[in-house]
Amino acid sequence: MSEAELVLRSTRVITPEGTRPASVAVAGGRITAVLPYDAPVVGARVEDFGDDVLLPGLVDTHVHVNDPGRAEWEGFWTATRAAAAGGITTLVDMPLNSLPPTTTADHLRTKQEVARRKAHVDVGFWGGALPGNVKDLRPLHDAGVFGFKAFLSPSGVDEFPHLDQEQLAQTMAEIAGFGGLLIVHAEDPHHLAAAPQRGGPRYAHFLASRPRDAEDTAIANLIAQAERLHARVHVLHLSSSDALPLIAAARAEGVRVTVETCPHYLTLTAEEVPDGASEFKCCPPIREAANQDLLWQALADGTIDCVVTDHSPSTADLKTNDFATAWGGISGLQLSLPAVWTEARKRGHTLEDVVRWMSTRTADLVGLCHKGAIEAGRDADFAVLAPDDTFTVDPMALQHRNRVTAYAGRTLSGVVKSTWLRGERVVVDGEFTEPKGRLLTRTP
Repeated sequence: MSEAELVLRSTRVITPEGTRPASVAVAGGRITAVLPYDAPVVGARVEDFGDDVLLPGLVDTHVHVNDPGRAEWEGFWTATRAAAAGGITTLVDMPLNSLPPTTTADHLRTKQEVARRKAHVDVGFWGGALPGNVKDLRPLHDAGVFGFKAFLSPSGVDEFPHLDQEQLAQTMAEIAGFGGLLIVHAEDPHHLAAAPQRGGPRYAHFLASRPRDAEDTAIANLIAQAERLHARVHVLHLSSSDALPLIAAARAEGVRVTVETCPHYLTLTAEEVPDGASEFKCCPPIREAANQDLLWQALADGTIDCVVTDHSPSTADLKTNDFATAWGGISGLQLSLPAVWTEARKRGHTLEDVVRWMSTRTADLVGLCHKGAIEAGRDADFAVLAPDDTFTVDPMALQHRNRVTAYAGRTLSGVVKSTWLRGERVVVDGEFTEPKGRLLTRTP
């Protein structure tokens, strides 16, 4: 350990080889070695976390920060503080809900300048794929975005229109041509238009307005296009378990498709959503408990690759009691780890599973080979978790700019004691340092 500046010790360190007592040596912001717990230390500062778990900082690849333009909904300062408080050390920002949206290289630079001085964790960016911006995709790719988001149905904001099937094919062909990644909000607009649209406070009516077959058809069309064009695609926020056999079959045939789901689909159910409680509204929607069971099975067997928040906040006034008109989005950055861990442990999963879904595979999705695991050569990004400690969610204790949460009043397991970014503690027991995050770009 002669080169180590810092040594982090725990009786439970989650590494790619499993959980074990270990000493993690750090120098220059990187992990230099993972050694036995009682390895001798000379000249380095030692932090011993006892039986608290040391795990790699989470990588959340689906976050709507909305800054600039709608920073009253969320901003880089508050979003990255909430991420740090929840053990997330890297997030990738979605291209919409900010003004301007990240649909040109110039717009990307605008967003980067806003984020640069506010980021408490590392931040990367997705580009946007819109009707008519095919010419902008390669310049965005060259500027370092991690891929491109498209909607197949209306996005909810006028400045980010959706692609029809012909536009999807043109976009996908362009992105496949330079080896990029297309990530897709997959709901079919025709199925949505045909569904009953009743409005009002009843959650059952809202659920009927976003049927599973809208997801299933959109995913089927996406897979067919990806197979034809030899493209790499990623299905965002899967909620319909009916699409799982199709996805598994496509993978078996060699189609390059990956899939994510979200904490709210894994921990909340349609049966428990109160009428008028639009803090539970998101698109696609939270579905029934039986559907949730199948999502968990798909995580266990690898059909679903990863879990991300789809953190999509708004001001409280937009969360009206009419599900048809209320803003659709769940705020979950700070609570995603304990929410998933609480349900995962009930179902017999381990913290190693949670790390795989929320750190290792998300880092792999966007090619962040220096994130997502505790091993030599990776960034010294960590969360320290007391997995058996519990807390009751108090919205006023959240770092989100707008403290509207579907988890209010829930008792969750797993308290994040501290979060470390490149070997520096950025939050401990709710106290934050000045911003230390960096802006990340795709590695060529």
